[in-house]
Amino acid sequence: MRIAIVSTYPPGKGSLNEYAFHFVRHLRQKAEVSEVIMLVDELPPGDQYQFEDAPVPVKVEVCWRFGALDNALRIRRAVQKHQPDIVFFNLQFATFGGSPVAASLGLLAAPLVRLSGVPAAVLLHNITETVDLKSAGFGDNPIKAALIRIFGTVFTRFLLTSNLIAVTIPLYVDILEKKYGAPNVFLAPHGVFEETPEPDFNLPPGAAQIMTFGKFGTYKRVDMLIEAFRGLRRQAKQPLELVIAGTDSPNAAGYLESMRQQYADVPDVRYTGYVAEDDVPRIFNEAAVVVFPYSSTTGSSGVLHQAGSYGKAAVLPNIGDFAHLVTEEGYRAEFFQPEDVASLETAIARIIDDPDHRRELGLANYAAARGIPMRDVVDWYLLHFEQLIKQGAK
Repeated sequence: MRIAIVSTYPPGKGSLNEYAFHFVRHLRQKAEVSEVIMLVDELPPGDQYQFEDAPVPVKVEVCWRFGALDNALRIRRAVQKHQPDIVFFNLQFATFGGSPVAASLGLLAAPLVRLSGVPAAVLLHNITETVDLKSAGFGDNPIKAALIRIFGTVFTRFLLTSNLIAVTIPLYVDILEKKYGAPNVFLAPHGVFEETPEPDFNLPPGAAQIMTFGKFGTYKRVDMLIEAFRGLRRQAKQPLELVIAGTDSPNAAGYLESMRQQYADVPDVRYTGYVAEDDVPRIFNEAAVVVFPYSSTTGSSGVLHQAGSYGKAAVLPNIGDFAHLVTEEGYRAEFFQPEDVASLETAIARIIDDPDHRRELGLANYAAARGIPMRDVVDWYLLHFEQLIKQGAK
């Protein structure tokens, strides 16, 4: 198979780039694949895409830009140029832009590809029905939020005309089947990025690190976490450090710098900036606990799967998709109420003040994360790709 993949990808900092990195890494080891064609977005000046040697070669086509209104047409032209056997889209609803118009129009790429005669398979990491749009930064007033819901419904119907839609949460399957009558929706395993050896659950010497990882500024915000950290330091039984690993969300440029300035008086807070893939294991291994300071959720969390694969205890908001993920996949965590600093502070303290509880949660999460490695997830997709190729883009 010659497989084209539409996605963000490192060193690009767009959402889902880590998922694409690991998916492609395993895809390039498969005997069924003869070539991978990466249909990726434009990078900032000075950056370039690089791929290590592997049995399957990679061809790179930079063919879309975050926020552009013609991304769907540009992607279709790239597909027509390379003529792959199938195109795989690694998407969330804001992949192609921060504005509702750019984001929605970009989603037309998958149905346009199918109409051009090439099978289109989509991994959809979130759906608008389960997203708190105001918290996620896409609906700052009720009228705008209502319009985005309407746009979301319309463009979801367009997206569902692709050959295959895969989602990673059972609730999403139920919604897409019941609301839209979609016959081509499948529940796909998220997969574990790294098959790590079982950790010893001991922490490195020095301050206990409270770590958060992601792209911040919309529904992922660190102000409440810093406030909780301030309170934890006042009554800590050991030295503590807060590690904020990651970058601004594309929709919140300058957010982390504003937090750095606003909370300059709080000591022992470290901002790592963008974390390269090679540094991810160190960031997780050094952490005592991984905190998810979210006011909303937009799908299954790759960061939670990563935390589990490194045997880390987690602190999660008691909302939405996280609750489904924890219940159905076996993850365990301390929960806090969104927007409640005292609740967050208490949840973190329960873990860092009790090493046995921290190890217990870490062991449970490691067991949950070991469920389905990414190499097996790729095999699942290849079976579906083979069927679609045989059927054509009907």
